[in-house]
Amino acid sequence: MQKLFAFLKKDFVIHFSYRLNWITQIASTVFYVCAFFYLSKFIGVASLGVPGGDYFSFVIIGFALQDFSSVSLRTFSQYVRESQLAGNLEVLLSTQTPLYAVIILSAMYPMLWTSLNVGFYFFIGWWLFGLSLSAANWMGATVILALTVIVLSAIGIISASFVLVFKRGDPVGWLIESLTWLLGGVLFPVSVLPPTLKSISAFLPIRYAIDGMRESLLQHASWSQLWPSIWPLMVFAVVVLPISLGSFYFANRWVRTVGSLSEY
Repeated sequence: MQKLFAFLKKDFVIHFSYRLNWITQIASTVFYVCAFFYLSKFIGVASLGVPGGDYFSFVIIGFALQDFSSVSLRTFSQYVRESQLAGNLEVLLSTQTPLYAVIILSAMYPMLWTSLNVGFYFFIGWWLFGLSLSAANWMGATVILALTVIVLSAIGIISASFVLVFKRGDPVGWLIESLTWLLGGVLFPVSVLPPTLKSISAFLPIRYAIDGMRESLLQHASWSQLWPSIWPLMVFAVVVLPISLGSFYFANRWVRTVGSLSEY
């Protein structure tokens, strides 16, 4: 817990020392919500099969979950790369804190900030445009979000393994995030995709996460209704988590063996 609070304090001080950066992040949130609201006035939602015919709620939930996806995929590799460039990765590894603990703790503040930012999405949507989540199944949404973060963080650790070894280049995170925007159902339902792309989207965990989140928040779906979204995320977690830990373990051993840890 002391190390966790130390990481949170460090990241908080760094984040808020760049005042213009976090001010523009808050302003961007307001702009995005406004843009989505007026876009929803333009789009004809009947043909899209949007739950309740409300595209604004549909896209806000998709965009919010995409934020969690981005931070889960990017944080670990970004932290490794920044530590390499700053020259403090070796210093961190010389402490009694294992590398995997350093990487995991480094994600705590970005996750906390993203949670606050997503809450701000919903607040602005409710305050300015009447977004309603009164029928939400919050317990179901929490379970789906937790599974989503676990799966995507595991993929993010694989990305960090690539950065640890190759220094630059993150093919895994880039590929998953790009496919998420196109095939994950963030901005439009997967049902409108052609059969080939729809079959590819079945291998993206974010697709099930977004579907389940929308059902739980907009339709008050029961556990039996959410199960088709929950069990694929559980399978992804069982498969991807051991792979991510193994890849990071071998990447750590490799850079120590060849002595390239301090290279960037």
